[in-house]
Amino acid sequence: MEHPRVADVVAAIAFLAEAGVDFIVIGGAAATLHGSPQGTLDLDIIRHRTPDNIARLLRVLDDLQAYTRLDRRRVHVDESHLEGDGALLLATRLGPLDLLGTLNDGRGYEELLPHTDLFEIAGHAVRVLDLPTLIEVKAAAGRDKDKLAVAHLLAILRRPAHQDGED
Repeated sequence: MEHPRVADVVAAIAFLAEAGVDFIVIGGAAATLHGSPQGTLDLDIIRHRTPDNIARLLRVLDDLQAYTRLDRRRVHVDESHLEGDGALLLATRLGPLDLLGTLNDGRGYEELLPHTDLFEIAGHAVRVLDLPTLIEVKAAAGRDKDKLAVAHLLAILRRPAHQDGED
């Protein structure tokens, strides 16, 4: 059975949150949550790399029938994959899920935590990269889709509600 090629972002976030996994939503899903009209095919998250969180995440990945997306061998994730700072590009029964240990600039969960906003998603308080940091990360990526996202996110940031600190 093939997994979906487009993530059910809300269901995947809810699944992670219900399992008590500590993570930060980044990438296109974060942009969408902040109000960008640009869609996304996957859910990108920064994972907290503590032993307890890794154990919770492994249980979730098992429940989601996760395996590596770009490896024909369909490797299943184990603890050693989650301890490092690299990215794991996974296929799951809820669609593509990208688990990052750190951003390209080396910032991980702990460093990014002060740069997050809490969103309520499917009844769960979920950490999402804040708008200024998301713009910074997207601008640094430099891909065409990220340049478009930066334009959208800057327009959102300039809205009066964001200037007043309201969401």
